[in-house]
Amino acid sequence: MMLAESWMQSLIAAVAMVASSLPGAPAPEAPARVTAPPDGWVASWGVAVTQAGPTGPSATGVRNTTIRQVAHLSLGGGSIRIRLSNRFGKQPLVVGASSVAPRKGGAGTPNLELLKSVPVTYGGRAAVTIPVGAESVSDPIDLPIGNDSDVVISTYFPGPTGPLTQHPAGYASAFSAAGNQTRAGGAPYKKIPGMARFVLSGVDVKTSSEGAIVLFGDSITDGASSPVDGNLRYPDQLADRLTKRRYAVVNAGIGGNRLLVNGGVSGEAAIARFERDVVRRSGVRAVVILEGINDIRAGKGSISGAQLINAHRQLIARAHAAGLRVYGATLTPYWAADHYTVGGEVARQALNQWIRTSGEYDGYLEFEHAVRDPYQPLRLAPGYDGGDHLHPNARGFKAMAYAADLNLLTS
Repeated sequence: MMLAESWMQSLIAAVAMVASSLPGAPAPEAPARVTAPPDGWVASWGVAVTQAGPTGPSATGVRNTTIRQVAHLSLGGGSIRIRLSNRFGKQPLVVGASSVAPRKGGAGTPNLELLKSVPVTYGGRAAVTIPVGAESVSDPIDLPIGNDSDVVISTYFPGPTGPLTQHPAGYASAFSAAGNQTRAGGAPYKKIPGMARFVLSGVDVKTSSEGAIVLFGDSITDGASSPVDGNLRYPDQLADRLTKRRYAVVNAGIGGNRLLVNGGVSGEAAIARFERDVVRRSGVRAVVILEGINDIRAGKGSISGAQLINAHRQLIARAHAAGLRVYGATLTPYWAADHYTVGGEVARQALNQWIRTSGEYDGYLEFEHAVRDPYQPLRLAPGYDGGDHLHPNARGFKAMAYAADLNLLTS
């Protein structure tokens, strides 16, 4: 269906009026250039965690079970360390044993290079108890690993654990086995239904690098419509470009996440989780923010561009206060998606115009233009549409990754 020309003209006029009426704010002073991580540790992989889901291991917890997960690293290094989170647990979480190893065989399998499996310690001990609301970081693990490589992490929970902190949509397979199978091959393991991550929240590597860039957002950053175990989200494909410049990339997207409202398994509001998911990452240098489309859709036309912009200003201020460079990403089209409204379109266009022209961000990534239909620019290009008119497919994610100016991101 072609959009009526008169309706388009009215929309453009409305966007111009909204944008022109937005309160101005002086552009924050850009932070000084951040140097490379002083201790050599940089976040090479990570997820943003949420409360337990309504079903599955996150809801019920586990007992006498090993969970095996695969982390696809952006940068490799000579040593790694893992991060385990009990942020949303209901009781102290006991980890009885852990191991790490390079992955062996095809994607979506629990196999590892058994002879290279290394036990993990925490403060010199194999077991660790993580308090409610806390995170535990392992001791350094001597495990040389290459760029763009998979590391297999096996964690034994004697249990009962109670509900587990999770990342609901990791777009990767996880596996479980009865008992302590941290040093076993793949045979004892069975695939866990779904694609969630459990407890594992990050992997740092020790290497010569320029630092990490965190990609912060909602389901589009998280990788909705991406093939499971394919590592084809836009952050994965951008990481493939940035590792050549010695930058690591961390995906801090959560499906359904909103700027201002907590959402259960959709995560805490962006302004509430920003410090944990961005600032506290090892060696972080910069952050890209792609947030707001869920606020627009949930508002069904009631949210304004000014409300979205004010939320983005809070994130900019927090990034700059931490000495990080911060880049805005224009919201991609959502015409014909569920909860599309003309009022929501006006808000989206107003936010995008502000991101491009205000100068308050240190720069911006033009994702809207990268994936929109040139003939009907309010919608995703058909070849990039994941099927729901909201989420790009793997080809669309590639277009987004290649729309990013690497010179800007690494300045």
